[in-house]
Amino acid sequence: MILTIAHNVIFPISVIVKRGWIRMVRRYANMFPLVVMPLFFLIAFAGSFSGLGRLEGFGTDNVIDWMLPWAALQGCAFAGIGTGAFTAEDLEGGFYDRLFLAPITRPVLLAGLLAFAGARSLIPLTLVSIVAKFLGASYPTGVAGVGMLYIAGVSIAFIMALLSLALVYHFKVQRILALGQIVIFVALFLSIGQAPIRFMQGWLPYVARVNPFTNIIRFARQGLIGDITWADTWPGLLAISGLVLSFGFFALRNLFRYNR
Repeated sequence: MILTIAHNVIFPISVIVKRGWIRMVRRYANMFPLVVMPLFFLIAFAGSFSGLGRLEGFGTDNVIDWMLPWAALQGCAFAGIGTGAFTAEDLEGGFYDRLFLAPITRPVLLAGLLAFAGARSLIPLTLVSIVAKFLGASYPTGVAGVGMLYIAGVSIAFIMALLSLALVYHFKVQRILALGQIVIFVALFLSIGQAPIRFMQGWLPYVARVNPFTNIIRFARQGLIGDITWADTWPGLLAISGLVLSFGFFALRNLFRYNR
């Protein structure tokens, strides 16, 4: 039983992750969104909004702590979208024709791509966390807070990978991934990424309240600006589960329906 699982599940997933990692390392341009973009958001917005920490009710007096998860999750989202881009290249190049002939089930194939997206997300999570520490991040809860950030970051990579794969398997072209980039930019900017809901005006607070990424950012941020509580944890877990299951359903359905 164990040998069967290792041969039919663990080994194919490890091969998919290894192949994706080799491709990513060989193409340095693919590292740009994972490294430069989250650092840009961290430094630019933390500097521009540095005075917000002095406002009563902002949530923390250190803006670096506030911006850290928002910037890191941006990089994780690109990690997921990049997985869809690699898959689109394989589809257009005919590599998937050989995969479909291999003794590997389609759910295992999808799991391998998710594992690769999760591995890619560790790059921006680690890099942003280190740079933020040099910029003055306090990490009040220590390893526990960083752990919550990593859980949220890997989950964002899964979510965006599933959305990207659902689009790629249906439309079969790489340029459709621009839609995924628009989705994540709008979702993260219309959340509590930059400011608390109490500081928003007009229609923004109404959108932020129903935006599932608000709960995910709150989940990731809680250990970085204060204590970790169940009240801030369960809404994030619920949002993550809902998005993963929803996008996962469409990704798996479109993979089974895929026909060149």
